[in-house]
Amino acid sequence: MVVNEKVKLAITVASLVAATILLAAEYRRRRRRKQTSSPSSCYLHSDIKPQFGFKRVLADNSFSGFKHLKKKKLEDGGEKPSDSHPYESEITALLESPRLDEFEFLRGEYSLEMSGSYVWVETESELKKLAETLAKEKVFAVDTEQHSLRSFLGFTALIQISTQEEDFLVDTIALHDVMSILRPVFSNPDICKVFHGADNDVIWLQRDFHIYVVNMFDTAKACEVLAKPQRSLAYLLESVCGVSTNKLLQREDWRQRPLSEEMVRYARTDAHYLLYIADSMTAELKQRGIEDSSSTDDKFSFLLEASRRSNMICLQLYTKETEDFPGNAAASSLIYRHLNGHEDNSSISLDPKFQELVRELCAWRDLMARIHDESTRYVLSDQAVIALASNQPVTPEQIHDSIAQADLSSDSSPSAVICSHLDDVFQLTQHKLGKLDVILPLVLDKCLGTEGTCPISVFNYSLLINFNTKLTTNRSTPKRHKSLKRFTRKTSRDLFVKKFSCKAPVYHNCRIYANDGRLLCYCDRRKLEWYMSRGLAKLVEEDPLAIMLLFEPKGRPEDEGNDFYIQSKKNICVGCGEGDHYLRYRIIPSCYRVHFPEHLKSHRSHDIVLLCVDCHEVAHAAAERYKKEVAKEFGIPLFVRRVLDSVECESAGGGDSEDAGVSPLHLRTAAMALLRHGNRMPSSRREELLQTVKMYYGGRDISEEDLEKALLIGMSPHERRKLERKKGVTVSVKQENSNNGSVEEHSEEAPPGGDMNGESSVVGDDSGGDGAPELNDTQCNGNILHQQNSKLSLLGHGPHGKQVVEYLLKEYGEDGVRDFCQRWRKVFVDALHPRHLPGGWDVTHSGRRDFGEFSVYNPTKKVSTG
Repeated sequence: MVVNEKVKLAITVASLVAATILLAAEYRRRRRRKQTSSPSSCYLHSDIKPQFGFKRVLADNSFSGFKHLKKKKLEDGGEKPSDSHPYESEITALLESPRLDEFEFLRGEYSLEMSGSYVWVETESELKKLAETLAKEKVFAVDTEQHSLRSFLGFTALIQISTQEEDFLVDTIALHDVMSILRPVFSNPDICKVFHGADNDVIWLQRDFHIYVVNMFDTAKACEVLAKPQRSLAYLLESVCGVSTNKLLQREDWRQRPLSEEMVRYARTDAHYLLYIADSMTAELKQRGIEDSSSTDDKFSFLLEASRRSNMICLQLYTKETEDFPGNAAASSLIYRHLNGHEDNSSISLDPKFQELVRELCAWRDLMARIHDESTRYVLSDQAVIALASNQPVTPEQIHDSIAQADLSSDSSPSAVICSHLDDVFQLTQHKLGKLDVILPLVLDKCLGTEGTCPISVFNYSLLINFNTKLTTNRSTPKRHKSLKRFTRKTSRDLFVKKFSCKAPVYHNCRIYANDGRLLCYCDRRKLEWYMSRGLAKLVEEDPLAIMLLFEPKGRPEDEGNDFYIQSKKNICVGCGEGDHYLRYRIIPSCYRVHFPEHLKSHRSHDIVLLCVDCHEVAHAAAERYKKEVAKEFGIPLFVRRVLDSVECESAGGGDSEDAGVSPLHLRTAAMALLRHGNRMPSSRREELLQTVKMYYGGRDISEEDLEKALLIGMSPHERRKLERKKGVTVSVKQENSNNGSVEEHSEEAPPGGDMNGESSVVGDDSGGDGAPELNDTQCNGNILHQQNSKLSLLGHGPHGKQVVEYLLKEYGEDGVRDFCQRWRKVFVDALHPRHLPGGWDVTHSGRRDFGEFSVYNPTKKVSTG
């Protein structure tokens, strides 16, 4: 009886197990069918990878080479070769004349115990503060954590930096696009950077951020010089500091946020103890030099050698691996290893079909890895490639099972790439796609073409433009070129949307009430926090947030005769209602608005709306056309015709001729050409460009410094920042005071929205705009005497806008400006016929406002602060 019960129980358990297996298999089959049946089934549509938030990458997944930073021209007037190190001269100087006085890594007493506090750096302001801190140091320690499994080239996910006082963990995923802020401190030869085993770190920093390390001490190189039994950091931590660490954590997924406590401790440990280790090892190097030297003259030879080897690492340059055909090297290696490792199966390995399929799978794997920004080992492992080529399965299910069987140790096999594109692998194994040189363009078109299944990203966009292998260079037809051209325009639009559209809701629809309970406005969270932090308001509701002011505000919505500011607003395009993406659009162009009187522009959100890319393009085109009408009506040209240096003009007594000066565009173009290629261009062309620049300087002879200054003429803050990022240096432009005074910049004493009637996250501060608070130039017969205004680009419409506003104020006063605004609103409405404008929006809106007691724009407060 007991035996029968046991048998029944065993049969029941076995039946349940079998049913579970069958259900799981059926689920996998249905999932595969679902993933491969839809034309938009690529997993990347739902699996958003952290690196897809990067706006720009220096090393993409195309076959084009890597472009290093171009820092500056050579002293003899030539240029460095494109493959030279931008800081070669600085590093060479350190190799020739080591600065041994910097090898004092610790000051005073130092405790080996690692405190519980550290600084997590994840915002641009925090990164700038870190850069300022490091600039004051003589030495700091650095380590990096990489992620490579789910990325084709890999990327830096975390940088650990330690000074003697603090540990910093830099979130390089959140800060990827602004990491160049740290470039000056890393390239400063007066600051020693301590690494351990920096060979990879140096090229990773170059690859991801154009950060170049100058002046390094590598504790791994010190181990080499001292002939230590081991050279790992774990060995040094234990032998020098008595600290053990789990190096398996190096393989963790460093993309995850937040990091676990164990990962944080591991990351801090790698950098925190480096200064102490470096200090101990330099002391040992010095002692060894004294003991082993035959004279006092070479007592630092061991230290010199460690320094030399360390700085030699700094000269390394990152290069992208190139090969004749995608996946060719990997295929050859696989075939060779399989031949040597499986002598009993050599007949299979020598089979041409086997080798051909290996090459096709490796090429497909390489291209898919580039498209999806995955490592090739994640897409399809080497053992899976061999299994598919050996077994040659005949159904998608068999392909799936073969890969899973080959990768039994992996939890994620087959990969998401295989599951999403299983049909491609099936057709490849059945030789239905043709020859290899035909397969790759077909796969690329299927993934990224006009009806492609995979999303475009900054990593794979260049594949469309530069997909040239030796076998496909001349195979494209004119029809394909035309189709590709149309598609790349669409792709550019998609990338534009991704890069420039608002990344978060603009309108938070928080509320501010007066002290009598009346609603004053809707605004964003930041504005509420400003009032709360200064004790000027109390919280009255948490969801949605609302505050009540503890003082009587100066302005009320009814003062302006409309209820625009007491209406909630939707985060959609006001033109068509698009809600997936939107950009801010200024109905009144900033080239005019920036010169309005303060009370007509400061924190006014009425004329700043949200538009999708398509509506933005229509509205912008209409605005550009109307600018031309304004220019014709007022007789004020849109662009500055000519500029000339005010100092030279005064000394020469010139400036009265209409032919005086030179076009700012021609000036900067000539200066750029002379700086880059002056010594290599034909003498006639060089003389022609020199004459162009001399026209700006009143005809006198010019120096290289004059050319540098000419390059910066009228450069806007945005243009200067762009030049700084490109050159890796700070561009300083002297800014003289205007005789007409200047508009005050936004102060911390002003609420982010400035008044009761603005949605500050839309408005921001208009004083910067895309123009300048004041055009610090004087007019001379239609030409501009340039006086180095660092705020305004003379290549834009800023000078035109300033003169138009000045004319309106002089002839018609503020009523003329209000009428001018209404004209622009009508242009906007006529162009777009917007159907989703916020309630209360009106073409005849006055824009009038008063300034309250706490506003920095209050005239009485300006006088007191002045």
